[in-house]
Amino acid sequence: MKKVFIYLSILGMVFGITAFQCASAELTGAKLYINQKQYEKAKETLLKEVQKNPNSDEGWYLLGYLYGEEGDIPKMLEAFDKSLSISKKFENEIRDSKRYYWATGFNKGVSFFNKATKTADKDSMKMFFEKAAENFKNSILCEPDSAGAYINLVYTYLNLNRIDDTIEPLQKLVNIGTSSEAFAMLGQIYTEKGNQLMDSYKVSKNVSDSLQAMENFNKAIEVLEKGKAKYPDDGEILLRLSNAYISANKLDVAMGAFKEGVNKEPNNKFYRYNYGVLLLNANNYPEAEAQFKAAVELDPSYTNAIYNLAVTYIRWGAKIREEMEEKGEVSDAYKEKFSAAIPYLEKYLEVNPKEPAIWELLGKVYANLGNKEKSEEAFNKADQYRK
Repeated sequence: MKKVFIYLSILGMVFGITAFQCASAELTGAKLYINQKQYEKAKETLLKEVQKNPNSDEGWYLLGYLYGEEGDIPKMLEAFDKSLSISKKFENEIRDSKRYYWATGFNKGVSFFNKATKTADKDSMKMFFEKAAENFKNSILCEPDSAGAYINLVYTYLNLNRIDDTIEPLQKLVNIGTSSEAFAMLGQIYTEKGNQLMDSYKVSKNVSDSLQAMENFNKAIEVLEKGKAKYPDDGEILLRLSNAYISANKLDVAMGAFKEGVNKEPNNKFYRYNYGVLLLNANNYPEAEAQFKAAVELDPSYTNAIYNLAVTYIRWGAKIREEMEEKGEVSDAYKEKFSAAIPYLEKYLEVNPKEPAIWELLGKVYANLGNKEKSEEAFNKADQYRK
């Protein structure tokens, strides 16, 4: 989940002292201290100013400036807000300061993030990621609609394995609506939380686990349906929506939604693929085969569809064999389906040759077909890539 981010270009802050017109002694003294870079004395003087005169718009503005110099962004923004609530006299200066500290926080966050990705020491890595998160949050405080800072914060939290903390920035990105990735990621997180709770329910039989699981599944579906409406051709959103429907045991709803999509856009490989996934999970192998084949015809390099077409044939063959065994019949009819899976597994492995699980699956298929040589070759490949 590591990424290397790029920096924003920023302009340096320029602070100018205006003429002392009708200024209080505290304001006059604070400005002198600022010019002399005696910031602690300036802050002490300004705190006296705003205590004595709570409606000092310039006092609050200057105090905000000093907090910014200290890197205390929350206090800076609080002081700026108080200045603006009194008058708009320093509105331009405050706007420029926010932009400056937005870019500064962003770039510091990027710097710490990149340091984290380049260190092997786990403690140092964690420290750098935490500093990155702190600076991205400061950047967001200055520009709450800054999509870039939100997505960087999300990836920082993911690297810290703070999954729950990703929900708030992802929800903000969803509200902004400029990132299809945010819809897909937030939907997936809710689905995974639901799956974890459902697994817990199966062990504990605690009804609250089941209810919370469904609540998370419904949140996932809500987010992903909004994403689908906004980005109808986004494959990740459609895939995760179908997974959320399956997890929520809403196969009928999902079938209807994706069948409608296929009927409206028969040349949309993502609709074909996701409808196929639902049909495969419903054990409707002939229809699943048709959808995956259509997806592969639309995009011969669509590895997800290639793999799932192979899985369809394998499950189909296994079902035929089980039915024949139950009837006490002896036949090689199931082998036709296993054989049909081989070219698609091999095609998948041409693109992803280092996946031991797929080599092992291919080995099992060859074993079921009685091809010992090919089976051992595939199993050896699986062992090779596990090392």
